[in-house]
Amino acid sequence: MKKIYFLTFCIIVTILAIAPICTAARTVTVTDMAGRQVIAPFDPDRIVCIGPGALRLIVYLQAVSKVAGVEDMEKMNPGGRPYWIAHPELSQLPCCGPGGPAGINKKPDLEALLAVKPQVIFITYMDASLAEEVQRTLGIPLVVLSYGAFATFDEAVYDAMRIAGKILNREKRADDVVTYIESLRKDMRMRTKDIPEKSRPTVYVGGIGYRGAHGIESTEQRYIPFEWIGANNIAEHAKVSIGSHVTMDKETLLKLNPDVIFIDGGGLILVVEDYRKKPEFYNALKAFSNRQVYTLHPFNWYTTNIGTALADAYTIGKILYEKQFEDVDPQRKADEIYTFLVGKPIMENMQKDYGSIGQEAPFLN
Repeated sequence: MKKIYFLTFCIIVTILAIAPICTAARTVTVTDMAGRQVIAPFDPDRIVCIGPGALRLIVYLQAVSKVAGVEDMEKMNPGGRPYWIAHPELSQLPCCGPGGPAGINKKPDLEALLAVKPQVIFITYMDASLAEEVQRTLGIPLVVLSYGAFATFDEAVYDAMRIAGKILNREKRADDVVTYIESLRKDMRMRTKDIPEKSRPTVYVGGIGYRGAHGIESTEQRYIPFEWIGANNIAEHAKVSIGSHVTMDKETLLKLNPDVIFIDGGGLILVVEDYRKKPEFYNALKAFSNRQVYTLHPFNWYTTNIGTALADAYTIGKILYEKQFEDVDPQRKADEIYTFLVGKPIMENMQKDYGSIGQEAPFLN
């Protein structure tokens, strides 16, 4: 009998000893957005996020507690990114590399990455061959994610969230985020679908960031807040562009003469300075003479801040189509969006840097 008890005891001890190893050894296989098959530990405790927008996706997935290090770029430029504003604890984490646009599809700082001991590395916009080389050198699973084309909204970002969610045990959250964003896009389409073309004023947005801050001439042919509400964007008629981005010369802007102009908060200071130097140009635009110039919050900041793009779209809808958006308070709607995506209402912080979303351009006062 004692031998049976002893044998049973040994079996139990062995099972208990092996159980943590089995749990730790559980893996998941994903096809990342570079088309690579990657085997990663399931629900890892320590991860890092490299490249434009990688950290934002992890915040959307409510996995901030797993982040072991952040890029220097995030710390040096804290404004304008809701995911960073909502989680100041991220600033206390060690550096895992320099980051920034100059690092896109370049070999990261391998020493800095190893120092924070990640179990999985998420990186955006890296070719498969380089990703394989970096993964092989580090001996750490590296998963490539993407937002699709820069400065736009591409549903590829949904695939990125689902891939990361599968690894991080956040699959339901990934689906919830996708469903939420789609519900808002559908809401805006339904509000505006029956507005006749003749009732849609012509619009323009200037001051768009593109590898730095720019003035009134910097715009987008495919400005996603305009697209989401079906606005009549005059930049679509521009002939010269790099992708969606357009540098609209002042003569062309005067010729097209939009009814309403929006200024992106990232380029607002430059527009104000230029307005003071050349008031005659601006006052020749009917939007300026009719006081139909409004400021928005910048969403092209280390790729697309989706929450800000949605908030801008609702704000534009309220300004252009007041009846269809009469129940919308832009400030409250923005905080509703931010609370869902990043966990906190952060409009107060955004307003410190960019003013109230949708306010009349301050230099008109």
